Amino acid sequence: MTAFTSKDVARLAGVSQSTVSYVMSGKRPISEETRRRVHDAIERLTYQPNAGARALASQRTNVVGLVVPFGPSADGAGLLPFIESIAFSARAQDYEVLLVTADEGSAGLRRLAGRSLCDGILMMDIQTEDERVPVAATLRTPVILIGVPAEPQGLHCVDMDFAQAARLAIGELADTGHDRVVILQHPTEVVQRDLNYVDRFLGPAVAVAADRRLPCRVTEPVERGRAGANRAVDQVLADRIPGERLGLVVPNANAVQPVLQALNARGVAPGRDLSVIGVCMDAWAENCEPPVTNVSGEARDVSRRAMQTLFWLLDPTPTGPPPVVDLLEPRLTRRESVMPIP
Repeated sequence: MTAFTSKDVARLAGVSQSTVSYVMSGKRPISEETRRRVHDAIERLTYQPNAGARALASQRTNVVGLVVPFGPSADGAGLLPFIESIAFSARAQDYEVLLVTADEGSAGLRRLAGRSLCDGILMMDIQTEDERVPVAATLRTPVILIGVPAEPQGLHCVDMDFAQAARLAIGELADTGHDRVVILQHPTEVVQRDLNYVDRFLGPAVAVAADRRLPCRVTEPVERGRAGANRAVDQVLADRIPGERLGLVVPNANAVQPVLQALNARGVAPGRDLSVIGVCMDAWAENCEPPVTNVSGEARDVSRRAMQTLFWLLDPTPTGPPPVVDLLEPRLTRRESVMPIP
């Protein structure tokens, strides 16, 4: 099989070899007509650039390192949208993604940067006090945090604005005339690991409830799965005062559907007998039974923004730098799980 080169692509497209390089790297503005001819030639020749030669020429690996949690306590379903969007964003820029497990800690970061395995690093599973952050801040390789630790140490952070999510959820229950709010806590391993988003939601939620004079309680940790949801719902119903308008807030996306199932199994109808608001992606909320009012935490939006930030750090543009702490605005979507105003 013939191995075509960029010179062959240039000849077929009627452009210089350097123009082919600029089209592929995106480092110089190229007219749409020229870009189309180059891409057509690449497709006709099924040309694949040699990654090793390209790396030597550019001193780039064209690889993004992604540090993600794995293991029994990892939320695989929750991680998948992040990983998919990061992979799609990387491929759009002709980059590959190298997965590194978070349990390697600071050693994994040093390995990625020290061996020049990647051009930039994205870190997930950020703890409030994260021992990896000071190490990441010393690396020459750009590091983006998906999450916000207590001390970012100058690293760029991208995440949903959990404080605003809390304000939206509690505000919706206050505005619809509820008498009391119960917030279902995250699972034990999440609380014990002090993952950053837990307190970034709970603290503002409790504060907003106090400001709105809305009694609020945070439950004990609700363990994963149906059994944990059943226990939590049983306790909530045992504490319920007859006739009160009770609102449940579920900040753990994976617990939303099990909680709804537990309520339905006990003859309690969300939206009629009490209210439920989940913090989860819109697609999850729409597919619940009943469709649940939610504050959106769109993983794909966060991932795309994180990748945009990383690529700006690799190749700055005149548009100016992204924010050091970039919090995406959540939105509340009303569905069927909140009782109407009496």
